[in-house]
Amino acid sequence: MDPTHRGPEEYGHDSDGFAEEAGRRRPARDPLTPDFSQQTPQQARVVTLISGDLLLTVNPVDGSEVEPCPPGEQPSAPARRTPAERADRERAAAPPVPPGPPVPRLPLLQREDVHERLTRLLARGRSVRLTGPAGSGRTALLDAVAADCAELAPDGVVRLNGHKRTVTDILHGLFEAVHDAPLHRPDRELLRAKLRATGAVVVLDDLEFGGAALDELLGATPECAFLLAATPDVAAPGPDSHLDEVFLDGLDRAASVDLMERVVERKLTEEEANWAGDLWFESEGLPLRFVQAGALLRQRDMLTTDPTAYDEYGYLENRPVAPVTESPAADEAEDAEAAEVALPSLGEGAAPAALLASRLSGAARDALRFAVALGGEVPHQAHLPALVGDTHADAALGELAGCGLLSPAGSRYRLAAGVLAQLEAAGYGDDATDRARTVAQHYAWWAGHPSVTPARVVAEADAIVAAMAQLVPGDGAGQTSVAVLLARSASPAFAAGLHWSAWERALRIGQEAGRIAGEVAEEAYFHHELGVLALCAGNLDRARAELETSISMRGALADKSGAVAGRRALALVEDRSGGPAVSGVPAGSAPSGGAPAADLIPAYRFEASPPRGLPAAIPVSVPRPYTDEATVVARQSAPENGDEGGGRFAMLGGARRNLVAAGAGVLLAGVLGTVVTLGLTSNSDPQGDPGASTEQSVTGGGDTEDELPAEETTDGTTPSAKASGSGSASTPVTPGPSGSGSAVPGDGGSSAGATASSASAPPSTGEETPDRPSPTETASETTKPTPTRSGPSSVSPPPSPSDSTDPTPTESETAPSVPDTSDSASGPSGVTGASPSVT
Repeated sequence: MDPTHRGPEEYGHDSDGFAEEAGRRRPARDPLTPDFSQQTPQQARVVTLISGDLLLTVNPVDGSEVEPCPPGEQPSAPARRTPAERADRERAAAPPVPPGPPVPRLPLLQREDVHERLTRLLARGRSVRLTGPAGSGRTALLDAVAADCAELAPDGVVRLNGHKRTVTDILHGLFEAVHDAPLHRPDRELLRAKLRATGAVVVLDDLEFGGAALDELLGATPECAFLLAATPDVAAPGPDSHLDEVFLDGLDRAASVDLMERVVERKLTEEEANWAGDLWFESEGLPLRFVQAGALLRQRDMLTTDPTAYDEYGYLENRPVAPVTESPAADEAEDAEAAEVALPSLGEGAAPAALLASRLSGAARDALRFAVALGGEVPHQAHLPALVGDTHADAALGELAGCGLLSPAGSRYRLAAGVLAQLEAAGYGDDATDRARTVAQHYAWWAGHPSVTPARVVAEADAIVAAMAQLVPGDGAGQTSVAVLLARSASPAFAAGLHWSAWERALRIGQEAGRIAGEVAEEAYFHHELGVLALCAGNLDRARAELETSISMRGALADKSGAVAGRRALALVEDRSGGPAVSGVPAGSAPSGGAPAADLIPAYRFEASPPRGLPAAIPVSVPRPYTDEATVVARQSAPENGDEGGGRFAMLGGARRNLVAAGAGVLLAGVLGTVVTLGLTSNSDPQGDPGASTEQSVTGGGDTEDELPAEETTDGTTPSAKASGSGSASTPVTPGPSGSGSAVPGDGGSSAGATASSASAPPSTGEETPDRPSPTETASETTKPTPTRSGPSSVSPPPSPSDSTDPTPTESETAPSVPDTSDSASGPSGVTGASPSVT
């Protein structure tokens, strides 16, 4: 590129065939070597959604942005789904059908009474809690009851799963199942309003909470009838929940044997029936144990089957030919050994996972190892070929489901109850960290691809979060970096898919992984996202803390765009909270020395505390009468309970501290000057007329014709003080060389050193001029000051008409009237009147 003659290729545009540049022709890019040309950047998936009254833009590059929702983009009211839409959604949310031979559907044995009772209670609008041990057949019973209650409620039956779900997740899941509101996450008020009008039969499996959380769920949905399935270790509901309790026991011996025969698809031999009876005592009649035991017998049948039994039908004519051995005796021994496969022991029947896995294919065993590494979560069958390294590994899911090693959990599968512990004991979790790292790398590439929708990523949320949790904290090299990469790829998809509990877990794990790995930029990103999430959830204190952390870290990294995004979100937090939160003083506590926290001005309004010996002040903006500037009036708060800092306002920080310090100095100088001046003038003529008063006015350049009478108003302030701006004090003076007072110069343009004068007087510059006579030299020498009050705040009374010889125009003729706001300020030590104004 020529910097002088810039061609179109600089901006990403090339001419056809050749590009003319700098007087010469350059050949265009070769289509056979596209790698050397300008590459198209990978697109970032940016999704905009509505959260309450906020517009959230999920930006995976610099961080999500949040702003108040504009009026034109407010979402419409959520519409109820039709029965056909609910049916389509239920089919889409069902777990996928495993490939391979279909798994036989087993009937409900010895559950007729419980089935009828649950249906009857739900038809009456009652909520029921079904409690049973893991493996007792709760899921199969819920499916049967849900099919019978399809027409009971106006909103139909809603199937939800409570595995690793909070009460907030359940409420939002119920809202999404009944209402059609794409890319809209309602706030708490709208969510409660919609759920109060929802009438459905909610079938909730794998419930993991009780007590107050369960009471909140039931209280938010008064028109819904719940069928809750939980294990005995889950907390019991509250005493006011009005839930009917139904307990689910195991099967009797006859039903257990019948179930095993249906799994094996034949009658049991006498030996097998006796073994099943012993297993019934050991397993307390849990149906899952007999399904797995039946799978053991089916595998035994396959091992004892003659491979040539179906040759006459041509069923196995394409099977691989076994090598011919030279010893017929060896073949007969192998056949006899295969025919004499013994029954599993009682211990193997009670914990059959390891024995069942040993007889599966290699791909199925690898899939089990990945599931153990993920804490029991099984990846979708579409991911198994990439993880296992076998193009036919998706069929492993059918093998595992047929053996009773998997159980459905919402739209996915996970290891059945007790299988995880049995496989870990058998050594399937020895390489769990390496396999979790493989899963994390695969999901990081897959979740970040633009073609993958957020809904598909949300379906794999549990497996993704489990992979990150396995790597953090990690001792292996690069483990935490892989977790950071996965969290950075998956968390925006969780946010866009409205699965915000998984979004929060991914962000927290990613933030911890970034801290351990030393990746400050990624850690700042996770802090920013946590702040945005807290802001959308209404937790303003948490949002402020996370955003401030992110801004400081990005500022240290010179990440300008990220810092700007953080400041925008922080500004919205400040706007919604009415100002930053109180820092340094916990709510309801009192600082050392006395005053309760409720009486203190929050410390967030100021940047620093005042130093010892300086008065604390709070700014009050008051318009000045003659200029467009704003006058800052300092207000002093009295200490409470004898404490220096108790009940006082904190000091302004930065430039404001200089203004307050200047105002305090001017105030102190004015008080001292007033005391000295009154003392000197009162002692100059002790025999004077007590009714006489002093007429003093500050003029520019000694012009006595513009003097104003020092008339005192009813509130104790002179009109000149009012004319100089609300709250301005009388002119502070200091003793001169001849005993008279001289004007005290102001600080940096303040109006503390001058009162209102006539229009002809030049403006005061705030500096003392040697050629200008002092204000007391222009006073009438015939008048004798007779103070009527003692103290630094005493003001001379107005002169009588007989004593005034110089007809001076009144204040109303020379200065416009301004509102009196002098009562809003008070001086120290009980000084009444106005304090000096500070600009």
